[in-house]
Amino acid sequence: MIIDSHGHFTTAPPALGKWREKQNRAFEESGARVSPDALHISDDEIRTAIENGQLKLQIERGTDLTLFSPGAGKMAHHYGDERTSLDWSQVSNDLIARVCGLFPERFVGVCQLPQSPGDALAASVRNSVAELERCVEELGFVGCLLNPDPSDGYYQAPPLTDRVYYPLYEKMADLDVPAMIHVAMSRNPAMQGTCAHYLAGDTAAFMQLCESDLFKDFPTLKLILPHGGGAVPYHWGRYRGMMLDRGRPPLEESILRNVSFDTCVYHQRGMELLLDIVPAENVLFASEMIGAVRSVDPETGRRFDDTKYTLDSIDSLSDTDRQAVYGGNALRVFARLDGVLKARATAAANVKESQK
Repeated sequence: MIIDSHGHFTTAPPALGKWREKQNRAFEESGARVSPDALHISDDEIRTAIENGQLKLQIERGTDLTLFSPGAGKMAHHYGDERTSLDWSQVSNDLIARVCGLFPERFVGVCQLPQSPGDALAASVRNSVAELERCVEELGFVGCLLNPDPSDGYYQAPPLTDRVYYPLYEKMADLDVPAMIHVAMSRNPAMQGTCAHYLAGDTAAFMQLCESDLFKDFPTLKLILPHGGGAVPYHWGRYRGMMLDRGRPPLEESILRNVSFDTCVYHQRGMELLLDIVPAENVLFASEMIGAVRSVDPETGRRFDDTKYTLDSIDSLSDTDRQAVYGGNALRVFARLDGVLKARATAAANVKESQK
């Protein structure tokens, strides 16, 4: 099974964005709330969005399953207050659950967390704990997105290793689910979103982990750095040297037991570098389609985010490592995934049996 561990519902029906605009406007103008019940999206609208978008590309590219989350850039945690973020996260996650219900063989949910910056951070972490538990235990999700910068471009928050996040990590460890460390939009005009803020966020988060003892406190905690880890593989020697300078354990002991990287790297030489530097057991296949880059690469004639084509073009990867990257690693990191897939298969078989 080829599992794409990084997909977002970037093609969501327009009604979702319109509801979000109303929510933000109402709060900014008067502090009023817009009820989630005011959002109306039909199953047919969802089917059209998926069948003409992510599902079409899954079939064309030969991938089997996508771990599917709300649009990362649209999480936009700086808007409103912690209640604003909670309502928006629940609306977004419920929509993902509907996608998974309509296409159970193709999508499994990964949730957005209701984070907030500034003084609301601690309260939003408590809300995140509750929302993660709801999504995992009630909706069948297998992971979450964790924003290292809920101020969206200004880093007005402590590092992810700060104890303010510990209640969330305790719940993640208890549920045995990983978090993908993924920033949202950038409202900082000096930090373009997808090519500056995203990659800087990946790089900054790795350094935060290097400087901490987080995994001593949470030895089973699992985190994923998307987009190939930002600048990390390219500067692997710098990180190794820094750890030695500070008398800290090697990266293999302190980081790689808990951290994975994904293959959202949009050229062959970059992906080769990732796989040369990072052990194959720490790499998850991913594309982030339909996402940051949607055009066709004139050098290959394929879309930049067709990462399966890129990975297939790398001959140096052994068959064993290739299968691990394509799916085996995801089944290990997303520990609940196998159970969710088996439960869905059993449910589908029972339906067929009852129809005989």
